[in-house]
Amino acid sequence: MPKNVIVAQSGGPSPVINNSLRGVIETCQMFPETFATIYAGWHGIEGVIKEELLNLSAQDKEEIELLRHTPAAGSIGTCRYKLKKDFSEDYQRIIDVMKAHNIGYFFYIGGNDSMDTANKVSKIAMEQGLDLVAVGIPKTIDNDVGDSEFKLIDHTPGYGSVARYWMCVVQNAEEENRGSSPADPVLVLQAMGRKIGFIPASARLADPNREFPLQIYMAESQVTAEEMCDLVNDQLKRDGRCLVVVSEGFDIGVIGEIKDSFGHTQFGSAKLTAAQKVVNMLNEKGLPVKGSARGQVSGTDQRSSAIYASVVDLDEAYKVAQKAVLIALENENGWMATILRSPGPIYHAYYDKVPLEKVANSERTFPKNWIAKNKIDVTDDFIKYAMPLVGEEWVSVPLVNGRQRFTKFKPIFADKKLPEYIPQGYRK
Repeated sequence: MPKNVIVAQSGGPSPVINNSLRGVIETCQMFPETFATIYAGWHGIEGVIKEELLNLSAQDKEEIELLRHTPAAGSIGTCRYKLKKDFSEDYQRIIDVMKAHNIGYFFYIGGNDSMDTANKVSKIAMEQGLDLVAVGIPKTIDNDVGDSEFKLIDHTPGYGSVARYWMCVVQNAEEENRGSSPADPVLVLQAMGRKIGFIPASARLADPNREFPLQIYMAESQVTAEEMCDLVNDQLKRDGRCLVVVSEGFDIGVIGEIKDSFGHTQFGSAKLTAAQKVVNMLNEKGLPVKGSARGQVSGTDQRSSAIYASVVDLDEAYKVAQKAVLIALENENGWMATILRSPGPIYHAYYDKVPLEKVANSERTFPKNWIAKNKIDVTDDFIKYAMPLVGEEWVSVPLVNGRQRFTKFKPIFADKKLPEYIPQGYRK
């Protein structure tokens, strides 16, 4: 007998996360003898706990198809709810919801913390004898899921699109800086990246031949703020101008940080940004040329701009979700679908599976041999790794009366069968 499905998303969204959602829906619908009604956990695992299950099987086919072009997570929502080890009531509630709605398959789209959640749900289901297949689907713009040897996963869906965003932004910033440099010789751009430098590193894709006066400061750079000022001023003496890309997690001193439920710093909520501190330091110390430094801070637009989505990233986000459904179809529990790269000079991705417990709370580091000797650039090996992920074409986003057309699901929710419940993390 076919069983129902829950798919949910967690953590920071991406420009292609909804195409993974689409991949789950459309592939499950290919096997009606196995997968019955498909539900979405409304705002991730929180929606499962609260028994807020959006009926995806009841949605119009056109709205499902539009997920390919819909960025961020507005379609079914996401969350940053931490399922702590001692939240036994929450875990039991998840199992109760699954039982009440005849759920046999659980797909969780997210990063390392999300894979930990999927792993925990998988294990407690087995402990309680619930016939549940839990499969993870990778997602994170930071590209920090998995291992530093790239054996568990080569790259995560979402990263290629954010890399494309920065490639384009830096190209445009170069035109701005080159034209306005007599008055504004230094333009400081802040990129996302708490601890890992894949996002700021992608700025180099805008200038693979190193023709721009571009400096990249990742959290791993191990450059002090004072050294940064000297390096920027040295560039100004040589070229009269400088483009600086700095990671939000670069150690620039006290910024008045705020942390989320996972203990991660929320740089967008901090009292000061890294870019503003760099601008202040440069202007206070003084530049060796006329004019001032100015800053520009990109926020969640890095992960919510449909027009910057990479077509390569979109296709891989869909296919890795298809792989997840095929894993579930074989009744294999406790896996994450993964993207790997075939060896050789021509880029080719293929799809496999890895145990959830191996990627749960994993954290890849940026390879040290990809950081240039001057500490403010990346090597050509990084360019060879990242360039195939950004694609060679603009994505086509449908417009209606000049406005982007995104998915709009009908608010059709499953009838609640259990008493109201407050998640443990929300209790005082």
